[in-house]
Amino acid sequence: MDPQPEPVSYICGDAQQRKKVVVCGGGVIGVCTAYFLSKKGAVVTLIEKSSVACAASGKAGGFLALDWCDGGSLSSLARASFNLHRLLSEELNGPQSYGYRPLTTLSLDITEASSSSGSPLYKSQGPKLPSWVDGPAKSPRILGTTETTAQVHPKLFTKTLLNKAVEEYGLEVVTGKLEEVEVAEGRVKAVVLERGTRIEADAVVLALGPWTSKLPLLRSSFRVSGLKAHSIILEPKDPDAITPHALFLSYYSSQGGKPMDPEIYPRPTGEVYICGMSAGAEVPDDPEQISPVPESIRVLKRVASNVSSHLAESEVTVKAAQACFLPCTDDGMPVIGEMPSVKGCFVGTGHSCWGILNGPATGASLAELVLDGHSSIVDITPFSPSRFAFAR
Repeated sequence: MDPQPEPVSYICGDAQQRKKVVVCGGGVIGVCTAYFLSKKGAVVTLIEKSSVACAASGKAGGFLALDWCDGGSLSSLARASFNLHRLLSEELNGPQSYGYRPLTTLSLDITEASSSSGSPLYKSQGPKLPSWVDGPAKSPRILGTTETTAQVHPKLFTKTLLNKAVEEYGLEVVTGKLEEVEVAEGRVKAVVLERGTRIEADAVVLALGPWTSKLPLLRSSFRVSGLKAHSIILEPKDPDAITPHALFLSYYSSQGGKPMDPEIYPRPTGEVYICGMSAGAEVPDDPEQISPVPESIRVLKRVASNVSSHLAESEVTVKAAQACFLPCTDDGMPVIGEMPSVKGCFVGTGHSCWGILNGPATGASLAELVLDGHSSIVDITPFSPSRFAFAR
């Protein structure tokens, strides 16, 4: 049996006795990792090249599900993370701080009416439709209850964790572009930023999302591609009419073709988030350069108005029309663990549409792996980057 790494000893008053960790990436995975590392006593620096939660972690829907990953490799991670979300909400006043709340989740079929005809609401024998869903909906089915589905506002969640770590656990945030992970004799020594700033580290965590493959050290080991997803945020004139029901749609266009699968999430703020229209695309170097495809935004607005008269264009203010990139791996699983070729270099990426859900358990597991040599929260062995070396 291989000897287990010795746990790091902490003397909170003496930084020389504490492990120095640099986390690269200010999305939900990087911030959750930095949060748990600093809470456990490490000296943590978070590097972000733009602004925290400026990409998918700020533009996602924030939907959480306990058991939607059951039957696959993600099951234990998702369940652990769903429960961690609940605990974090209790600790950080989630309902007020970042809109955490349980909610009921439904699936619906929506058939778009042609411009020359109307379509009455189909009264199904299934669960009752929310009163605000007064468009041509049919075949409602419950996908989740308040025990198994919930939501957060992803940007507020990420920033709440960041602020807590900065104010109470000593996390330092540095704005800068990562240029290189400095390695000597097979071990991490430092990170080098644009313009030559060098930050020494005992360990480095790379949480670069869809930008993972732009770093040569990681690109040579595995691939992370970007799936461009669009969303709009609407502010209805009558927000009190919108009940906490997440909707997963099979949407049939009046022009025919395969059904689309947009999603609708009312938020406690009174806003309604609608997403869909995803496709593979080249990831730009700068997250601030990501812009939506106008036709995709037009389709999402049309979806909204066909679901509910409360979401018709004349009844809402469009607060945001946006796009982001979801990080996807070739085998559909996230990459979480230590790089087999570089000691002290850890990675957390490739979570696709489940990044907000799985952020807490990923961050907590990586914090344990970095500081204790193993993860007790969840078995992350299936997500190790070493699986790509074995595949080759």
